[in-house]
Amino acid sequence: MNDYKAQPPVGMEPSGATPAGDSVYQQIRDDIISGRLVANERLVVAELAQRHNTSANPIREALQMLRGEGFVIISPNRGARVRPIDQDFVRDIYEIGVLIEPALTRWFVGMATSQDIAQLKAVQDEIEANNFADPLRHSELDTRFHTIMYERHYNRHAAELWWKHREVLRAVSRRFDFTLARRAQVMREHRELIALIKAGDADGSAALVAQHVEGSGRHILEHMRAAETARAS
Repeated sequence: MNDYKAQPPVGMEPSGATPAGDSVYQQIRDDIISGRLVANERLVVAELAQRHNTSANPIREALQMLRGEGFVIISPNRGARVRPIDQDFVRDIYEIGVLIEPALTRWFVGMATSQDIAQLKAVQDEIEANNFADPLRHSELDTRFHTIMYERHYNRHAAELWWKHREVLRAVSRRFDFTLARRAQVMREHRELIALIKAGDADGSAALVAQHVEGSGRHILEHMRAAETARAS
């Protein structure tokens, strides 16, 4: 069994990140996702350095990394603040994915080798063996499944945008469980996608990926709306 951990495609790693900066980045990111740092809260370098028992430079690195992923807004003369991860933000991100991912997939179908298809099948086997029992592992394997298709794309800007947006959606989705219907849909669509890629059907693969991404985005939005309704009641 692979002990795969989600990693950005080659060339998308945060540039120049030190171990200290990466560690603080993970902690601040978790604080934003969990709600310990609330929407629009100011992120003061000195305060964060004291909280995380580090110097200012790792904090600045972390904030720039979080800015690149969309979790933080940095404005001249106003400093950094937490970006509201609301329904509009999630909708905008997955709608961009619906536009980008089919194009990345269409290209992949045109150059996919038998080894690529075997890798997709192997990862899907692991996804099905896990069967959502470990949500974090499912998330990592699902990201690996799609990374196989996109990591070699010649348009690094498009692939990087996909990665950053996926990381945001992965982070938000950690708050919620998959419904049984969504679980079945993910499994079915992955298997159908492998079959279409093997058949060389670029248009069919692209259409299915668009459906897959939209389904994922809508699933997250439904959970967010339900949580908001529960808080309001």
